[in-house]
Amino acid sequence: MSERPIGDYAVLSDCRSAALVRSGGSVDWLCFPRFDGPAVFARILDQDAGHWSIHPSDGTAVVSRRYVPGTLVVETTFRTSTGTAVLRDALALGRRERGHAIGDASPGALLRQVTCTSGTADITVEYAPRPEFGLIQPVMSPTRGGLLTRGGALVLMLSTDLTFRLAGSTALAKVTLKAGDRVGFALSAEPVWGPDPERWSRRRLRRRLADTEEGWRSWSTLHSAYTGPWEDQVRHGGRVLRALTYTPTGAIVAAPTTSLPESVGGTRNWDYRYIWVRDASLTLQALTTAACKQEKSDFFAFLAQAAATQLERGVDLQVMYGIGGERDLSERPLPHLSGWRGSVPVRVGNDAWRQRQLDVYGELLDAAHQTVPHDTPLDAPVRIFLRQCAEAAARRWADPDQGIWEGRGPARHFLHSKLMCWVALDRAVDLATALEAQDRVTHWERVREQIRETIEEQGYNAQAGAFTQALGSQRIDASALMIPLAGFLPGNDPRVCSTIEVVARQLTDSRGLVRRYLKDDIGHDEGTFLLCTFWLAQALALTGQSARARHVFETALVYANDVGLLPEEVDTRSGEALGNFPQAFSHIGLINAAHAIRDAEADSAHAEGHEQ
Repeated sequence: MSERPIGDYAVLSDCRSAALVRSGGSVDWLCFPRFDGPAVFARILDQDAGHWSIHPSDGTAVVSRRYVPGTLVVETTFRTSTGTAVLRDALALGRRERGHAIGDASPGALLRQVTCTSGTADITVEYAPRPEFGLIQPVMSPTRGGLLTRGGALVLMLSTDLTFRLAGSTALAKVTLKAGDRVGFALSAEPVWGPDPERWSRRRLRRRLADTEEGWRSWSTLHSAYTGPWEDQVRHGGRVLRALTYTPTGAIVAAPTTSLPESVGGTRNWDYRYIWVRDASLTLQALTTAACKQEKSDFFAFLAQAAATQLERGVDLQVMYGIGGERDLSERPLPHLSGWRGSVPVRVGNDAWRQRQLDVYGELLDAAHQTVPHDTPLDAPVRIFLRQCAEAAARRWADPDQGIWEGRGPARHFLHSKLMCWVALDRAVDLATALEAQDRVTHWERVREQIRETIEEQGYNAQAGAFTQALGSQRIDASALMIPLAGFLPGNDPRVCSTIEVVARQLTDSRGLVRRYLKDDIGHDEGTFLLCTFWLAQALALTGQSARARHVFETALVYANDVGLLPEEVDTRSGEALGNFPQAFSHIGLINAAHAIRDAEADSAHAEGHEQ
């Protein structure tokens, strides 16, 4: 059973796959060759499911770490009684990549280099790959310039000049470094039916590590449009969202991990290594702040292709897809894994792909509304796809569905789903020229008004003093905060102000963080949800309560870890990170809330200037 805190990890990415490395220098999660591939290291889900650690031998080092500024290269510093060593970790990008090309030529290699910067440092390396989520105990054999590992569908090559001692499927090495000495490692993989992976030379390793740093810095420089409060956090959030993008298709995963639970010992352990249409659309909106033009274009092209023919045949748009456009994401347990702190089952795949979630149409058209020209017809595939989304929202808005939180109980008339169908038609009307759909505007406007009347008459509960989770319900849900965020009603509407206060009073815990709801459909309690906390901050900003919005924002920001990564949820008792990590939703919330607070403060300053 894995016990390491989720918040102790930093993420590495080559915009194709991801690794998690903990503060002590152990890589405990790595999927090759894609985000959704079988893990080579999975110790985060089971102590025996594979890891690769590089650390001082005496175990008494003082450890600090950071991302190299402007990058997702992790630098860990070990200060021992005899000297200091610095470990740099990265998933390699291609050579001197610029701008949106980041990740296009990634060679698929995990690079690690440890350097003694003062005194001497005794370093231990423990390499224990366990392919297919720890199912396989591979066979290792020394080869020129490293170790070959065979077992399962991949052949792994660990390139290094260091000599290892083999103990079954684990390789061990110790080395004493003097000031100026360094030792490097490159882990790469090839399919078992192909040629063995090539050996990486020391020169190539150093060059590619430098290229990776430069690639991330170049991307960060070109995507640094945001200025204002929390500038560093917003820009870092943009890098994290980019890290979750699968470059070959433009798909954006919700998180790079599976089965990190929503409550300790619980069963809500889902695989998030796929593209949720909702999450990815909101990611695009957040990336708008960072001027990520190519990412937007790639994403809409990917979705138009992945969903091709579904809407034409009258089938619901899937709520999620595989990162290569796969539609069948059938879920299965991995019973050989004990789970993070005993949270089982561990799952791969996600049966939410079978659900109906009507909100996706609104999120797609809202993302398009924020990211494409309104007065120029779009390319035919994207234009047709978005027009079909608007028609589907107009046709299906009155149907029940599973809602934004993907409840696995009966379908219901969720308010958020109705709201986002309203958003779909509202944005489609504005985009009529781009969609070449001027002839549909009158119909879309009529249905939009029907949805508005339904939400205002049945979605607001006067007794509760709030817009509620579902039509005719008294249950409070943080998704009602989307009423002002989506532009359905202004921030100064009394019903909006009342809803914000009810959410703040009923769903906020003692730490100042916001739950999604009080209990789920199976009576299961969970942690507070960072996205919802950022929603509250954003909603407060829209009501003109900038100081209060700042307080809520900074309350949530406290739960970023030492390298600025946010989890999905926070345990209400311990304050620990919960859920798959790092979470796109949380970084989206941070970026959008910071933007809203900045604009609210600017409006307030402008108004005060006029009064004077």
